[in-house]
Order: sequence, then C-alpha cells, then structure tokens
Amino acid sequence: MGIFSRMTDIINSNINAMLDQAEDPEKMVRLIIQEMEDTLVEVRSSSARVIADRKAATRRLEQVREEAQSWERKARLAIAKDREDLARAALQEKRAIEEEIAVVEAELATTDEHINQLNDEVAQLQSKLDDARAKQKALLMRGKTVQSRIKVKRQMQREALDNAFHRFEHFERRMDTLESQLEAMDVGRDVPPDLAAQIESLEDDENLNDELQRLKSEMNDAGKSAAGNDSA
Repeated sequence: MGIFSRMTDIINSNINAMLDQAEDPEKMVRLIIQEMEDTLVEVRSSSARVIADRKAATRRLEQVREEAQSWERKARLAIAKDREDLARAALQEKRAIEEEIAVVEAELATTDEHINQLNDEVAQLQSKLDDARAKQKALLMRGKTVQSRIKVKRQMQREALDNAFHRFEHFERRMDTLESQLEAMDVGRDVPPDLAAQIESLEDDENLNDELQRLKSEMNDAGKSAAGNDSA
C-alpha cells in the first residue's frame, strides 16, 4: 500500500466527523497538514530503517562473495594437491554460498525498488505538504481579510445608525424650538391688562377730557368776541 492511500485512510478517518459537523475550514486544513506531517515523519523513519537494512544486506553480500571466492581457492588448492574429493566438497560449499548470494542480491534489488518508490512518494508528499502550507497561509490571510471587512462593515453600519439617531435628535430639537417660538407668539394674548395699565389708561382719558374742554372754552370765547364786534 502506498503512503498516499494510507495517508488518505488516516485523514478520512479523522476528518469525516468534522466534515459532517461543518467545522471551521481552518481547523480542517490544520488537521490535514498535521496528518501529512506525521505521515511524512513516519515514512522517513521507515525509509531510514530500510536504508539501514540495505546497508546490512550489502555488507552480507560482500561477505558471502568473499566466502565463495575463498571456497573456490580451496577447491583449486585441493585439485593441485590431487585431492579431488576435497575439491568437490569445496565446490559444494561454494555453490551453497552462491545460492545465498542470489537470495541477497534479489533482496537488495527489491529493497532498492522499495526505496525508490518511497523517495518518489516522499517527494510528492513533501510537494503536497508545501502546497497545503501555502494554501493554509492564503486561507488564513483571506480569513483575516474577511473578518476585517466584516468589522469595517459593522462599524460603518453602526456609524450610519448613530448618524440617523443624531439626525432624529436634531429634528426633535428643531421641532422643540419651533414649538417654543409658536408658544411665545401667543404669550400676552387674551390677558386682562394689569392695574398699572388701567390707571395709565384712565390718566390718558383725563388728559383728553381736559384738552377737549380747553378747546371748547377757546371756541366759546372766540364766538363771543365775534358777536361783540358785530354789535358794535
């Protein structure tokens, strides 16, 4: 099983509930990135163990190859000493070792293939992780931008509301002023004059009477004078 399919199983098992509950997308992104990071660490640790096993197998291969060469030298020595029986025995040991060499070489080939696959998948996972981190930063920036815009919108709406209330208050004050002016215009109407005004009115009437009597007296005197001149 590749690390991507395994990682998908891990992520799905952990975020399905969050998807069902419509959790915060930022939390989901953080979870995905965390799972990717954990998987990457685990796979790298596994790769390190495989590489260590390959090194041990390589050392074992070198060792058994030396043993095979040693048995061949022994077989040659036995032939030189006319000990064909010993030479056969040495060649049998060499053949057994060569079979082990074939097993170790096949193991190394499989290990190399596995390491290459791990390297490719780790590189892909690292690339995906880098993309996810970049997208996470972009998402966070978008989230902050949206929050800032919402805050500004709310503030603008609040200021508009405050302005509306201020205008209402202004109109109320204007209406109060107009009503006060209207009431002031009615002040003094249909109110009986006070005592001083009555007395002053009487004094004016008296003065008029005096002036009228003076005029009458002057006119009478003038009439009498005219009559006397006519008699003369």
